[in-house]
Amino acid sequence: MFKRIRIAILLFILASVALGTWKSQSRTRSWQSTLYVTVFPINADGSEASARHIAALEESSFEPVEEYLDAQANEHGLAQTRPVMVSLGSRIERVPPPRPRTSSVLDAIRWSLTIRYWAWANTPASAPKPDIRLYALFYDPATHHVMPESTGLQKGQIGLAHLFAEKRMHGSNLVILTHEMLHTLGATDLYDLRTTLPLYPDGYAKPKQSPRYPQTQAELMAGRIPLSETQADIPLSLRETVIGARTAREIGWLHD
Repeated sequence: MFKRIRIAILLFILASVALGTWKSQSRTRSWQSTLYVTVFPINADGSEASARHIAALEESSFEPVEEYLDAQANEHGLAQTRPVMVSLGSRIERVPPPRPRTSSVLDAIRWSLTIRYWAWANTPASAPKPDIRLYALFYDPATHHVMPESTGLQKGQIGLAHLFAEKRMHGSNLVILTHEMLHTLGATDLYDLRTTLPLYPDGYAKPKQSPRYPQTQAELMAGRIPLSETQADIPLSLRETVIGARTAREIGWLHD
């Protein structure tokens, strides 16, 4: 009897969490009000360079994200004048658990639950309460030449962005942050996972351009500017990216 009661309580908790997640996702994708996004910086490598970079961050550091999403939403006919507001949250001391090296479904589910628990346990309260939490993990570029893979989770609406602690790379850091933000809203990657090259046509900023190459901008969820069939550049700022029709549909800006 006691076992049945425990199972019933667990099922109730799981159902409540699932319902809360569904309500949150439905509200954010309706775009009927401004979404509040908070960026929480983390010194991921414990370096002095990362500490200095984080100390220099200001609220205005993320205004380009707001302005970019405002302009892109307007291009797709969204009536909301300020779809997103981004604020700078408190520094977090504890680094989130790394992604599993294996790609099994079970490991992915377990890691997703672990990250959501980590976020719940380590995120300081902030006002207004964020709809989306972005964790900016900074690394000294002098000692870290390759970044771990960034991630955006729609369930829990959590983004983990691995970034370089370098002022001149702030523009490309904002591209990564915004890319992961859109993942939390349901956007999917538009590049080939094996080659990282943008997928044609949805992964191209101007798929109807003739000649097709070189492109001058990247589709944000493709992450690279196609220069030829085999070459692509990383955008240096959000000005070198656009949000295409497929991504706009996936995040709820467009409806068929």
